[in-house]
Parts: sequence; structure tokens; C-alpha cells
Amino acid sequence: MKKIILSILTLIVCTISYGQNDYKKPPTLAIHLFFNDFQTAADVRQNGLSNVIKDKKFAKAKRMNAGFAASYIQGLTNKFDMAATLSGSFLSYPVPTKVTDGQQHLLLEAAVTGNLKLLSDKYCINPFITAGLGAAKFKGYYSAFAPIGAGMQFRILNNVFLMANSQYRIPLTENGAYHFYHSMGVAASLKKRETPKPVEVIVPPVVVLDRDADGVLDADDKCPDVPGIAALQGCPDKDGDAIADADDACPDVAGLLKYKGCPIPDTDGDGINDELDKCPSVKGVARYQGCPIPDTDADGVNDEEDKCPNRAGPVSNQGCPEITKEVIEKINFAAKNIFFATGSFKLLPKSYKSLDEVAMILKSDDLLQIQIDGHTDAQGDDAKNMTLSENRAKAVKDYLVSKGVTEARTASTGYGETKPVADNKAAAGRAKNRRVELTVRNF
Repeated sequence: MKKIILSILTLIVCTISYGQNDYKKPPTLAIHLFFNDFQTAADVRQNGLSNVIKDKKFAKAKRMNAGFAASYIQGLTNKFDMAATLSGSFLSYPVPTKVTDGQQHLLLEAAVTGNLKLLSDKYCINPFITAGLGAAKFKGYYSAFAPIGAGMQFRILNNVFLMANSQYRIPLTENGAYHFYHSMGVAASLKKRETPKPVEVIVPPVVVLDRDADGVLDADDKCPDVPGIAALQGCPDKDGDAIADADDACPDVAGLLKYKGCPIPDTDGDGINDELDKCPSVKGVARYQGCPIPDTDADGVNDEEDKCPNRAGPVSNQGCPEITKEVIEKINFAAKNIFFATGSFKLLPKSYKSLDEVAMILKSDDLLQIQIDGHTDAQGDDAKNMTLSENRAKAVKDYLVSKGVTEARTASTGYGETKPVADNKAAAGRAKNRRVELTVRNF
């Protein structure tokens, strides 16, 4: 348990910075012991990396070729270093295009890599990934390769590090061979990181003048004797419209700059400001964008109340043309000459002439509509009388439709014995009550 607590404390201490702001690595020299592993690389190419890891087919250290390397490392940023490495080892290099003689010779490799660190150098433990380009010489053969890998940096002193790194070196030319490169070494900076000395700044006393105590210095205050706001260079703005009172034609009412600080005008006083009013000099309503309700036929009845907005007519007829007295008289005369068979809703032929004239009147003016109402006397069953009156009114409607009158312009209703015009006790009264009324209108 003590060992665990000690390890945690050590890790916490390692994360504490030196108190410096710049952790970019200065020029640093590193010495490495490395091992080249051609066997594992061959197994990876043949069986795949996952199978090698699964079967633990890693080459033993005694099957690898040891060597020494030196690196020059320079930090470009806090988390990115560039490294130039020269390494040498004696081995029998498996040149793919040549038959090896089995003898060991010097393999020289030079590589330039970039190390992308997870953290800056202020931390004790710092993982990184590496990638770059390199060149190799073995006897008379030259090749190029691309090293990619990962490593770990351990800070043991200020600017002194232990470094471990594993790379997979991929050949880029035909004379190169795939292999792993595992290195361990120590790196130390060639010069100490310089800590800038603090510069003592002497601030001379400043005399501040602000006569109106509005927080705007007199040197910048256009109204130094009247409290104001900084946005208006110290001048007041009573209505808060961002226009100084001295430039505001309406200083007590918020407005717009283009109206000299006054609100948007409403010339016609209809509650719709001139910028939204399409008829700014005539009172109107909002639904017509400030214009009056239109009167298309100019008959003095606006379109919203005009039953005939495209034909002029008086207010008494809801804006529709008045039906002539002659037409009304002809319709009333026709109504008195509609006859049915006794107890039936079958029209008698002597009704046809009157109804034909009604049809002609309706067809001559497509705005005219007609209401047909059927009535009976009080004799007989009330329900049967109601049905008879409805059927007689419908019979007249059907006749007019058969003569070319649009059905939508006709309506029929039966009232039975409910609306008498004479006494049902007398024969003459009952005759008057048995009737069909025709009412013509144009709305």
C-alpha cells in the first residue's frame, strides 16, 4: 500500500511545472542503444500484425542486431520536436534484390523524424508518436525508408531525459528491407533554458481630470460639464436612443437618427407609421397596409361590406344594383300563375308561360338569384302539407333549371300551412294560402 501511495505522489510531483512559460526543447544531444529486428518484421508481413501479437511471435533480443546511435533534437513548439539520428550496427543485411554472403558488415542509417508529444516537457512522463524519412547504406547498396512509431520520454532532471522508442521502418526503394528499430537512450540539452529577467516598470503618476464625474476624462469628453455616457463621448442622452440630446430634435422621446432623434412619423394619424404605410397621407387600416378599405366599383360601399363589389349599387341594397320595378312585377305576376294538379306537386301546363318568362329574366342577368317558397292551406295532415309544399317549390326550381337557369342561383323551401296570408276557414282564404312565392335578389 505504501508503494502505491508513493507512486501516486511521485506522479503528482512530476506534473508540477518549473514556473516557466516556455517548454520548447532547446538543442539537445541524445545517445542511444538500439536493436534491429528483421525476424518479427518478416513474420508481420507474412502472417499479419494481429496474428503475431496473438501468437506472441516476437523475436528474442539475442536474435536482434544491436548498435549505437546519436541524435540531435530541436523543439519547434512545446509539443513538437524535430530529430536527426545517425545509427550504426554490424549485421548481415537481407538486401531483397541480392543474395547475402552471410557475413556481417556495417549498416549505416540516417533518419530525420518529427516527434509529436502528448504533453510539454514540463511533465515527467510524456508519450509521443514519430514519423519521418531516412536513408541506409550497407556495403555498396543504398536505400530509402520511412520510419513510423511511438515512444516515451521520461524527465529525470531539468532538460535531461530518458527516451525509449520503437519504429517500423518501411523501405521506399528496392534495396531496402522491412525491420523494427527499438532504441533506448539518454538525452541532455546542449545549453540551459534561459529564464528572462523581470523588467521593472516605473509608472509615472497620472493626473486624471473628469469635472462632471461621468467616467469620461475631460480630454475625451465633448460635454465635460454635464454627466453623460461613454458611447456618446460623455454627452447625455435622456431618451436612451443613442443620439446625444444636443443633436436630438425629440430629446424626451426615443427615435431614429434619420428622423433627427424623433420617432417614425404617422402623417395621417391612423396608427401605422409612414415607413409601413402605403397611403401615408390618407387614414387606413393595418390589413390594407395603411390604406382605406377599397371600393372597387366606387359606389360608396367598401368591398368588405359590398355584396356586389364589381357592380355599383346603393347602400340600401348592400352595394348591389337595385332590381327594377318592372322585373319585380313580372316575377310577382308569374308567381300568381303557377298551378298544380289538386293534391299533387305536378305542374300544370298553364304554368309554363309564366315560368318561361322568369327563366328568361334570370338568364338575362347572371347576378340575379331566386328564392322559391311553397305554401298550403290548413286542410289535411300537417306533415303531409309540409312535404307537399316542399315538393311544389322544388318542382318550380327543377323547371327553371331545365330551362337553363344555373341551379346554384335557385333555392327552394316548403313552409306547409305555417305562413297563411288569409283565413283558412273560408274557401277564398284557403285558395290564397295555396301559393308559391318567388323572391328575386342579386346578392
